[in-house]
Amino acid sequence: MKIWILRLLLGVASVVLTAGFATWWLIRGSLPMLDGDLPVPGLDHPVTIERDEQGIPTIRASTRRDLALATGFVHGQDRFFQMDMIRRKAAGELSEMFGAAALPLDKHHRFHRFRARAQAVMQTLTATERAILDAYASGVNAGLGSLSVRPFEYLLLREQPKPWRTQDTILVVYAMFMQLNDDRARGDVQRGVAQSVLPANVDAWLYPTGTSWDAPLVGGAIEAVPMPDAGDDAIRHVALIPEPATEQGSPALNGSNNWAVGGALTDHGRALVSNDMHLGLSVPNLYYRARLITTGDGERDVTGVSLPGTPFVVAGSNGRVAWGYTNSYGDWSDAVVIRPGAAAGTYRTPDGEEVFVVHREWINVKQADPVEYRIRETRWGPVDDSNPFAGSEVAVRWLAHSPQAVNLKILELETVADLDTALDVANTMGLPPQNVVAGDAHGHIGWSIAGRIPVKSGYDPRVPADWSNGGGWTGWLDPADYPRVINPESQRIWTANARVVEGDALRKIGDGGYDLGARAQQIRDRLFEKDRFAPEDMLAIQRDHEALFLGRWRTLLLEVLASGGPEMEEYRSLVEHWIPAASTDSVGYRLVRAFRLQVRQKVFAALTTPVRAVHGENADLLISHQFEAPLWSVLTEKPRHLLPANVESWDALMLAAVRENIDRFEQHFDGGLSARTWGELNTAHIAHPISGAVPWLSKWLDMPRQALPGDANLPLAQSPDFGASQRFSVSPGDEANGLMQMPTGQSGHPLSPFYRRGHDDWMSGTPSPFLPGPTRHRLTLKPAP
Repeated sequence: MKIWILRLLLGVASVVLTAGFATWWLIRGSLPMLDGDLPVPGLDHPVTIERDEQGIPTIRASTRRDLALATGFVHGQDRFFQMDMIRRKAAGELSEMFGAAALPLDKHHRFHRFRARAQAVMQTLTATERAILDAYASGVNAGLGSLSVRPFEYLLLREQPKPWRTQDTILVVYAMFMQLNDDRARGDVQRGVAQSVLPANVDAWLYPTGTSWDAPLVGGAIEAVPMPDAGDDAIRHVALIPEPATEQGSPALNGSNNWAVGGALTDHGRALVSNDMHLGLSVPNLYYRARLITTGDGERDVTGVSLPGTPFVVAGSNGRVAWGYTNSYGDWSDAVVIRPGAAAGTYRTPDGEEVFVVHREWINVKQADPVEYRIRETRWGPVDDSNPFAGSEVAVRWLAHSPQAVNLKILELETVADLDTALDVANTMGLPPQNVVAGDAHGHIGWSIAGRIPVKSGYDPRVPADWSNGGGWTGWLDPADYPRVINPESQRIWTANARVVEGDALRKIGDGGYDLGARAQQIRDRLFEKDRFAPEDMLAIQRDHEALFLGRWRTLLLEVLASGGPEMEEYRSLVEHWIPAASTDSVGYRLVRAFRLQVRQKVFAALTTPVRAVHGENADLLISHQFEAPLWSVLTEKPRHLLPANVESWDALMLAAVRENIDRFEQHFDGGLSARTWGELNTAHIAHPISGAVPWLSKWLDMPRQALPGDANLPLAQSPDFGASQRFSVSPGDEANGLMQMPTGQSGHPLSPFYRRGHDDWMSGTPSPFLPGPTRHRLTLKPAP
């Protein structure tokens, strides 16, 4: 009997091991070919793909078209599933693969009808641009086809990958618009709700255009808006509603840091450009490092980060000019109030009543019938039924809905020879409008806006507007009229998603919710601490997480705690002896941060009580990034007429926030306050999209769960799944001494040696080279006979 059981167990173990080995072997079949020769249809000349120890390719081709095909090939080899998810998400086609659970997300994106808009953009491309996109698509499909087995994600999902189409590249560009713009003009509606109730002076105070933290390139801090006096607004008759304690607060912005110094501040006389594009982090990383070289066809040698799904380098250096971006947070979408016409199914316009155009979209759903989704469209844009304003429907006028807002002009940056030409190109590019900072080998530096800027007239673009009698977007700003800053006297330029300019230049760009200036100010001040810079100096600024922004909050908190009871003694001691940085072992930083967020929420709720009294307790209200100004004024000036009736004093309100935070820590954590380090909360969760559905694979698919330094309002802006999707510092013409870091790795395949290679450097801040290293693998693509 025992022998029989033993044989049975051995048999089961053998089956399990065999199945495991077969699965491992099958998954290995989707690893890319790295060495040798491979015939590829569509190539005109041979192309070499050399990879270094991190898997970073250097691609050499004779023509730009062949280069595009080979770029598509490596993207298709390494990142096809990621590219598929990006195009499906933009087009609203995830339900076809994941079932009904993806329907809400699909509807959110299908609202914009990006498939149809991508086709319209295709009609605007030049013959050369179309040829490059066609070649790229051919390369993607050749790279996918070169794999012995389809990517492992499709094996898990029991799906077959669909070929890449030329227009899918446009969908990838639209996906970036979705990440970086307010695609539903919700900020306008939220601001409009408040403005509809608050007196004008109160509204201006709660929603200022800047604060003392401002650090623009042009102009200075905007003068503070006066606090309303007792005769303007009194809310003492309103009881403060307790707000739940929270540590999360508003997320870090989907944006970036970048800066440049002129040649007068470097040893070699060349400009030095640094760029950190902050975005949501996942596995694999959004970007893909590459060096692209053509030996003919307008010789080029450009290195940087490419965006899988597109054939170009997004940010980097071409040997003569280096460039990078931060999200501009200009006002690129508007909420248009719809006035119904006399006849059913019509709305009013300056030219009379028009009929809504109804688009019937069908969303395919895995293992279910297709779902119909109807979108009503006006001359200004689609009607957002989920986002009414004051009882009226709202249409969305968004930059991305115009075919003229998307193009491939970014390809021209690969061969520009100087700063002026680079900015000329940037001002004509079709992409989510960005702050572009560039520098050239002659030592010149400059800033401008990359992307199309709409011209607006006849309405307030900050709130929902009625265009039925006129007003609206009247065309595109001429590139000659774009704001620019070139070679400032200081030889320093910086942007960090905050306000960059003032006056007429700011009116052209608008306020789409730009960031508080604290991060920009800290970067600016670091740049003025030295008069000589090398890439290592820039990396130190990129990694800077000193808690300058929270310094005054700590002082305020200690003043408040002076009147606290003995139960707050440990809390007070931890704050008093804090580590003044968003470092992983700092307890005091976490406590001060939690205090600010809790007080911020309480004060905003109190000051906007009149709005909720009209629109309901669940009114969707916007907390401006500039709310720091009125918030700080009430906490330091302590006006009695703005104090809620059930609160004894502003100090009492702040002490209540401390008690609520202490209670939260005690209820949700073990080990006492002294164990509540910042790293405990700010722990990396950089995950593969599949691991959430298959958690037993998470250790294999996800990056390590490590504590992260940094926070919002600091140069090192990091949260568990948000941070620098790349960091580089480079002088054009001196790329060999430049630095670059990227989270995760080049490959999307967990069995690849390149899956995590480079991630540790990004985590630790260890300098790593800008250029690919020595060749470890060489693959030659040859024209198919």
